Amino acid sequence: MRNALLKREVADIDIATALQPQAVMELAASAGLHAVGTGIEHGTVTIIAQHKPFEVTTLREDVETDGRRAVIAYTDDWLADARRRDFTMNAIYADADGTLYDPTGGICDLEAGRVRFIGSPEQRIAEDYLRILRFFRIHAFYGRGPFDREGLAACAARIEGIARLSGERIQKEMLRLLSVDAPGETLRVMAASGVLGAVLPGALQIERCARVALIEEDHFFAPDPVLRLGALLSEAEDARSVAVRWRLSNADRARLIAMHEAELKIVSYLSIREVRRLLYRHGVRLFKDVTMLRWAEDPRPVLAQQWRALLALADSWVRPEFPLTGHEIMAAGVPGGPMVGKVSAEMEDWWVDSDFTDDKFSIIERLKAVAQALVTR
Repeated sequence: MRNALLKREVADIDIATALQPQAVMELAASAGLHAVGTGIEHGTVTIIAQHKPFEVTTLREDVETDGRRAVIAYTDDWLADARRRDFTMNAIYADADGTLYDPTGGICDLEAGRVRFIGSPEQRIAEDYLRILRFFRIHAFYGRGPFDREGLAACAARIEGIARLSGERIQKEMLRLLSVDAPGETLRVMAASGVLGAVLPGALQIERCARVALIEEDHFFAPDPVLRLGALLSEAEDARSVAVRWRLSNADRARLIAMHEAELKIVSYLSIREVRRLLYRHGVRLFKDVTMLRWAEDPRPVLAQQWRALLALADSWVRPEFPLTGHEIMAAGVPGGPMVGKVSAEMEDWWVDSDFTDDKFSIIERLKAVAQALVTR
């Protein structure tokens, strides 16, 4: 509803109903639609229509909460359902003919860019501590101007509750926040309130992260939340800690740690030959990640095209195949076993330094010399 009212792209449509989940599933089946109880314990059924999923949730009110999960009861009272939600802009309803129902003043807040808790911010946060992170994330997407003071104060006062959240829930909210066009100001406010330090360790590099986001926007790169997370962190140990706490995927974990562990000397004036050598040794993904971090640290805008050219080289690079096989190495007089690997490594170093020569004569002559030197030691 928020995006529709703001005339932004609508990615999904959530449906609310007074019908209970079993009745929803029965009606869907009678209409020839596939229904799945994806969150049926919370009153949510997913209905597949024309290959698209639509979440249908029964009106609810909270019976009991503990800061992480709620015991709910179904209701047919739309106002009761609205009052249990987090922010006013998330409690705007429209019926089938488009008539709006706005029991908490969410439309005015949405138009003003004001993210405001429904009722008492302290109570809403005590019901689910994830709402602290959601407050900042939703402001980053929809907020304009200063943060709601009452909400910000409540978030700062309840920071200890963040420790009770699962890593997966923290990861989801924070990576979504880091995917907004310009997360810098939100991150600064989070840091000032103490919330950012409750989810991320070490000395945080907020300005570097903000600069990465600006580079992505200026050069039409897609927002990369994992790269921005890496830009925020200072050390490999911090990256390892976040990867474990947030339960990142194996791929994201390896990528995040590599950004800080890799010893790549990348400067804006690298030669094409130096770029190819780094790409071969470290791969495109890591080269581009470290290049973006170094670019974000460079205060000279006049060098932007040089940094951009390095990324373009990486995108167009095709990894060459090492031109020697084990059989060819043994044919040069190298006995089988560990010596083959040793000669191969020596030859590969030479081949990379030669800028991946494809001159077969030069390769074979070099192989003969290396084999003779190593085998006769």
